[in-house]
Parts: sequence; C-alpha cells; structure tokens
Amino acid sequence: MRPSDDELARALHDPADPPLHPLPQAVADLLRTLDAPPRLAAHLRAVHDVARSLVVWVEAHCPGPVVDREAVLFGAATHDIGKVVHPAELSGPGSLHEEAGRELLSAHGFPRDLCRFAATHALWTDPGATLEDLLVSTADKVWKNKRVPDLEDLVVARLAEATGRPRWEEFLALDELLGRLGADADRRLAHQASFRP
Repeated sequence: MRPSDDELARALHDPADPPLHPLPQAVADLLRTLDAPPRLAAHLRAVHDVARSLVVWVEAHCPGPVVDREAVLFGAATHDIGKVVHPAELSGPGSLHEEAGRELLSAHGFPRDLCRFAATHALWTDPGATLEDLLVSTADKVWKNKRVPDLEDLVVARLAEATGRPRWEEFLALDELLGRLGADADRRLAHQASFRP
C-alpha cells in the first residue's frame, strides 16, 4: 500500500473530531479508484456529514416526503469531485471542477440526475434549483460556518411552502439549526487541514 493510499483510507474511514459519518460506499470506492487527494476526501466527508444533519432535520421538521435524502447525500459526497481533475482548485479559487465533476461522475456510470450536483452546488441562484440543490449548497457553506443569507432565504421559502408555516418561523428554525452545525466548523476545518492536498 502506498503512503497516499493509507492517508486516503484515513480520510475516508478514521474517526474524526467532530465525529463524521462515512461517505456512501460507491463514492468512497470511486475516490480510491481515482486516487483522490486525501484532503478532498476529508472535505467531501465533512460536507456530507453536515448534509446528513440537514436532511435528518428537514425530514423531522416537514410533514410528508419533502426531500430526496439519497440525492442530497450523494450530491454532498461528490460536489467537489472534479477537483481530482483540477487539483489547483483544492487550495485556490476556480470553477473548472464543476463541469469536470459532472463529466467524471457520468463517465463512471452514475445517473445524470445525481451527477448534476457536481455542477449545481455553486448555482443555487438558478431558478430551476431544487430543494436538494439548495441543501447541498447550504452544507457546502455551513460546514465551515459560512452563512449566505440569500441562499438561506431560498431554503426558508421552500420550507414555508412545504409546511404552510410563516417564513419568519421557518427562518428561526433554520437559523437555530445552522448555528448549531456551524459551531463545529473549526474542528471540521482542522480535521480537513490535517490531510495533504
């Protein structure tokens, strides 16, 4: 086993502080196949974990099936996978990884409706953005305690539509959740930084 394989395995499976749920097996397998940078794997795992908390909360908060849990979790687990192709974007700005990620996932046989998250996680202002798209985008911000009011307003609107409750009530509930999730951001950032890019 190469040292990079061992470090990738640690990023994918080792306990973390705060504790992080594992990525879906198909995604972990793909990251190993691609020899993904360990820091990318750690990042995807952190965002996936926050997305899981968001979905669990939405499912408990809203009556009936409002969100596609598996789509959100897959989207969060793969949203930056195109950075395997564009590694400079691991530590610097850039959007080339977005379309590259969609193409990479498609080339590995994943369904088109799931591949989209690699490209849509930065396009949450698009009028066609679904609640699933918005939750992946929110997880990609809140994992590091970045709050984006315009994005959160879109989520609040979708929640108010689903529950019939006033927007202000949905805002307060979401704000409380995002505050709790953001509280662990420094520990998640430190965990990610412990892996090489």
